[in-house]
Amino acid sequence: MTTSRKRQWPVPAGLILLSLVPVIAAFVRGAELASRPDVTPDNARFVTAPVPIVLHIVGSVLFALLGALQFVPSLRRRRWHRYAGRLVLPSGIAVAGSGLWMTLTYALPPIEDSGLSVIRVFVSTGMLLCLVLGFVAVRRRHYATHRAWMMRAYALGLGAGTQAFTFAFWTVAVGEPGVLAYALLMLAAWLINLGVAEYFIRRNDRKPRPGAGLSEGSVPRPKAGLSESRDFSGDAGSEPQLPRSTAWTG
Repeated sequence: MTTSRKRQWPVPAGLILLSLVPVIAAFVRGAELASRPDVTPDNARFVTAPVPIVLHIVGSVLFALLGALQFVPSLRRRRWHRYAGRLVLPSGIAVAGSGLWMTLTYALPPIEDSGLSVIRVFVSTGMLLCLVLGFVAVRRRHYATHRAWMMRAYALGLGAGTQAFTFAFWTVAVGEPGVLAYALLMLAAWLINLGVAEYFIRRNDRKPRPGAGLSEGSVPRPKAGLSESRDFSGDAGSEPQLPRSTAWTG
């Protein structure tokens, strides 16, 4: 592996490690449901209505892992990126939609209150909105806008990974959180992720781009006598190459 290729992997690798938290939790919950457990106060809402949690589990695994690979520049310049995106988008919709479904229909566990439910509704709705806007942007060939909205959606979808750290820090420093602290720690993780995403979005917006004088939705045309492959990866209908960065183009 060349040095340039090695430099592409720290951010995706870090995201994969962070995504292991929700992925492992998803597999544990899935194994529990598959074993047909006895109904207890802790699992009653999942056992009696398993459809939304199963959708959430499958969607979370695909969205977290495939989404992390969308940050690899060399993969973004191949058709793999587009094909993977066709799984990332519906997986993200499944995550946000099932999260909203569970929030509105499942009974609240003792550690949660209606305040956290309101936060969950805003987060799930916001993630759905980001995904829709990202899809609309890429259909219009507005690739920078598409990248920004998909980064925000991924940041919200990976909240469970950051929540493991916010809860760990609080537990070590203060002890077990109460109802209010529990809700605030959940919210803090989503806000941290969004803040990091916005930093990278704005940093990449400040970078000079090839063809900066063209409108965002325009596609550069190759000069007469030159192969189109200089400006496009894949076939003539593919999207133009983007500068190498750690930003999402999902």
